Amino acid sequence: MSTSSLRHRIACEAARLLAVRRVSDFFGAKRAAARAVCGGWARAGDLPTDLEIREALQRLVPVESLEDDASDISVRYAAFGTLLGPLESINQPRHSHPEGDVLYHSLQVYELIRQQQPYDIDLQLAALLHDVGKGIDPADHVAAGLAVLEGLISERTAWLIEHHLEARRRREGTLGARAARRLRNH
Repeated sequence: MSTSSLRHRIACEAARLLAVRRVSDFFGAKRAAARAVCGGWARAGDLPTDLEIREALQRLVPVESLEDDASDISVRYAAFGTLLGPLESINQPRHSHPEGDVLYHSLQVYELIRQQQPYDIDLQLAALLHDVGKGIDPADHVAAGLAVLEGLISERTAWLIEHHLEARRRREGTLGARAARRLRNH
């Protein structure tokens, strides 16, 4: 079996394991999928990347099916749960995020926003989902997160996620006046 075919089979099995919640993180899904597909040990080069697993997961629950049934909020929120689950295994630098993993941080931000703005659903959703891209591409988590959330969130929620780093700079007092005004108006 070719390496790309084996990688694809492992990625699909890892996505299935994540979708049915037998595992909650990408690393665990890769290991379990490799054991199932290879019957044991697999070379590191045969293992798919987190992005390949995420793409396989999106094929299992395509965004189009969620858009067709956009009124079914439970389906949409199930997709959010699938995206948030793996964040528990991603740790952040202690100096900037003493709370530890990305999921805990996202839940803390969500809870703060929910208390301050209880009727602003777009802002609450942006607070909850602002770091989902860290599970795909830590180097550019904003773009990765927006790509995976496309079709699942409103334009305003996407704008808020896209500019969440500016919100942090505003809180720290390092954001310019014009950018702060633009942020405040959304």
